[in-house]
Amino acid sequence: MNKQSRLALDEWDYLSRHFGLCESDPTRSVYSVKALDLLDVEICSDYLDRLTVLLQSPSRMITASQFFKRYAALTAVPLLYAMTVYNKGLDLSAENCSLESSPGHSWLEYVSLADTDAVIPEASERHIWRNKVILALFAENIGKLIAVMSKVANIPKSILWENVAVRLFSLYEKRIGLTGEQQEQSRADFQYLVHQAPGALFGEKQNPLSRFYGKPTFSSASNMPMRVRKTCCFYYEVSSVEEYCSSCPKLNS
Repeated sequence: MNKQSRLALDEWDYLSRHFGLCESDPTRSVYSVKALDLLDVEICSDYLDRLTVLLQSPSRMITASQFFKRYAALTAVPLLYAMTVYNKGLDLSAENCSLESSPGHSWLEYVSLADTDAVIPEASERHIWRNKVILALFAENIGKLIAVMSKVANIPKSILWENVAVRLFSLYEKRIGLTGEQQEQSRADFQYLVHQAPGALFGEKQNPLSRFYGKPTFSSASNMPMRVRKTCCFYYEVSSVEEYCSSCPKLNS
């Protein structure tokens, strides 16, 4: 049977400083938006319209893409880091997450959790526990929000899913690492997420990450091998210097 636990203080400190995941604090909730509320079409539309003005974005579609790059970094990245490195599962379902902002800071400064209890798996049941952690994050949060934003912003779901995938790949390949004697669990979790996890865990018919995973290659835009995106995230549309991402398919075509 899985055991209830909590993150240690140093673990919370790391997730907060590096990934922007925090415990809920009622005194800082003035600019808080519940992730669950964004699953409502009207609330989501209004949120994106206000963000479009703030980002000086040319359209709701481009705003949705920029939002999801940030949202994935604040939800998927710390949850998967805790799952793989700490072997602790946090609840990042939409019901448990709030988006936090404050004047003078990032338009989405961090994500807070109402319930911060963690679950530690029994060694023999880790695969079952891992499915539950992934399901809450994707099928019960990110996947639902992608479906709503795709509808209200008229943006292909593939763009939003690749925004998530890019951050997931970077987490495992660059921050956690996939090589070395201590990385067996990291390799196993990464392999499962990208190639083996069924679509149902993401709220999709098929695994939405697999198609974006390809071997890094050299291109005219970089002297280092990189994984060129299959979709464009439209970052150049909101960049003050009209800068393209280094992995942009338009830059590397």
